[in-house]
Amino acid sequence: MSEHIVNIDETNAAALLIDESHQRPVVVDFWADWCEPCKVLMPLLEKIATEYAGAFLLAKVNADEQGMIAQQFGVRSLPTVMVIKDGQPVDGFAGAQSEQEVRAMLGKYLPNPWDGLLQMAREAMDEGDYARALTPLRQAWEDSGQIYEITIPYAQALIECMRLDEAESLLDGVRMVDQDAVYEQLRAQLQIKREAAKSPEIEALEKQLAEDPDNLDLMHQLAIQFTNAGQFKDAMEYLITILRKDLDHGEGATKKALLDTIASLGKGDPLAAEYQRKLYSLLY
Repeated sequence: MSEHIVNIDETNAAALLIDESHQRPVVVDFWADWCEPCKVLMPLLEKIATEYAGAFLLAKVNADEQGMIAQQFGVRSLPTVMVIKDGQPVDGFAGAQSEQEVRAMLGKYLPNPWDGLLQMAREAMDEGDYARALTPLRQAWEDSGQIYEITIPYAQALIECMRLDEAESLLDGVRMVDQDAVYEQLRAQLQIKREAAKSPEIEALEKQLAEDPDNLDLMHQLAIQFTNAGQFKDAMEYLITILRKDLDHGEGATKKALLDTIASLGKGDPLAAEYQRKLYSLLY
């Protein structure tokens, strides 16, 4: 059992239900073996407790075995869930509840589980290290259900890292009702970055490649230019295109360039994972 989930009896009730509630919220789950809804609710509460990693204590009370405790809290039916803060019950419910309803109730008393990730990202962005901010922002964005409040800093970090296609895809997913002045500002920044990214070297190589579309050496040169400009998706798409036609192009230089680019993006990066899969499908 997790350290954030405990079984309550008369020996630890005072310490864990009352004393502990002065340090953090305690969520008490009154249950019994014969109670079918309890068997649905308990795993849900355990999942949320694990997710919040100690922001609250989940205290489980078997109402049949600990009848005195259940009676002291006025429990009349099972399951019953109570939130205790500073020694007093402040909220709760009886009966089966959906995950959404449970989260909504707990959300009133708990920090968001992704707040720590956001703090890490903000510190990195304040230092101008947008690349370091990407991993916690991506995790927070996914954990939060892709809420707008995290979409915006995530898109900003992607733009600063010149990952423009990903930023554009992110902004394309923003609902019309959320498209405020900050959103429009990011759209404008994205366009400016796109224009600025077109260096004379890239434009010259693109022109040459348009005239000679099967020239793998030109593709390789263009990929390197895109990598240097931070446009990793464009770079890796050219590199994988070359490898599909010639797996040993440049005596392995193209394969190495792709592996180096994947490695530079960092473990867990979805763009890196996408092109790693594409490369593996060619190799194996």
